[in-house]
Amino acid sequence: MTLKLLTEVSPQELLGALAELQNQVLGYVKSMSLRCAVDLGIPDAIHRRNGAATLADIATDAKVHPCKVADLQRVMELLTTSGIFTATATPGDGDTVTVVYGLTTACRFLVGWHSLSPMVPFCVNPLVVSSFFSMPEWLKTEPAAAGAGSLFELAHGCSQWEMVSKDAGFNNVLNDSMAADSQVFLEVIIVDKGRIFRGLRSLIDVGGGNGAGTQVIAKAFPRIKCTVMDLPHVVGQAAGDDNLSFVAGDMFESIPSADAVLLKNILHDWGHDDCVKILQRCKEAIPARNAGGKVIIIDMVRGSANGDKKISEMEAIQNLFTMYITGVERDEIEWKRIFSDAGFSDDYKILPVLGPYSVIEIYP
Repeated sequence: MTLKLLTEVSPQELLGALAELQNQVLGYVKSMSLRCAVDLGIPDAIHRRNGAATLADIATDAKVHPCKVADLQRVMELLTTSGIFTATATPGDGDTVTVVYGLTTACRFLVGWHSLSPMVPFCVNPLVVSSFFSMPEWLKTEPAAAGAGSLFELAHGCSQWEMVSKDAGFNNVLNDSMAADSQVFLEVIIVDKGRIFRGLRSLIDVGGGNGAGTQVIAKAFPRIKCTVMDLPHVVGQAAGDDNLSFVAGDMFESIPSADAVLLKNILHDWGHDDCVKILQRCKEAIPARNAGGKVIIIDMVRGSANGDKKISEMEAIQNLFTMYITGVERDEIEWKRIFSDAGFSDDYKILPVLGPYSVIEIYP
């Protein structure tokens, strides 16, 4: 078959196919390079220099050993080629050329106080990445088999949620990632879809972690009494204020009463039946619709790509990524089935925020 391909396909097509295969096989090198850049603080270093820095500037700010500057250049070249940094060559004296690095729009998500940079150490965390080494075995394993409920469980002998309760470092990485994601997207949502919070007197943020995202809501809507509910080891040391409090609880058991329940990137971590159980507890916690009761879900709704290859690939990657804890990204039909099975009205609203990332309002 190889010889037939060599004769029937042009050299340029073969080169493109080989490049695609190499990019797939070595794609993890991009992820690790990005984590390296974030760990070294390179995006922030360029940002502090008004968005332009030479390799020497970056090496100095990142405290890279002088003997490793040429290796740092290789990292920068890859991340420039893959769309994280820009590179502009500036002629100097004689034949010398100085490359000045800048930030792409994608990289601007990684700079500043409210950035998504804490998500990188989580997504490229050894405990998470190593889970996918078990994928072939997991796909062949009966779901009910002990220790094989998820890729994470098969790889580590416990669930992710059990791991964070006993591994403080992993717990911090996960919480920092969730906090960064919540802060950024809730600020975007409040600017674009802030009306969803108007008129509420109370709100429970279920699985809200350290409350970083909830604080964005509390600041924008100081009349809403906001409460974060999460597991005891998550909220044990959290400090509240006048309109933000914390309560320990289990969303599968009960949820405190409030006008609205917020579920930010929670349901995609769970299968259909567990999502139904969670939403049933939410339904018990809120008043009737005519009294303002509703559940606000912030999650992905697949199917918004409209032929855009990058968006389609992102949706597919996210969908597979959540599989490591038996999660799933859903389209509207799958969401509707969950809402119906949990006893909610068919009159829901999906409000796209950024492509597939949407706000969903459901009512009892």
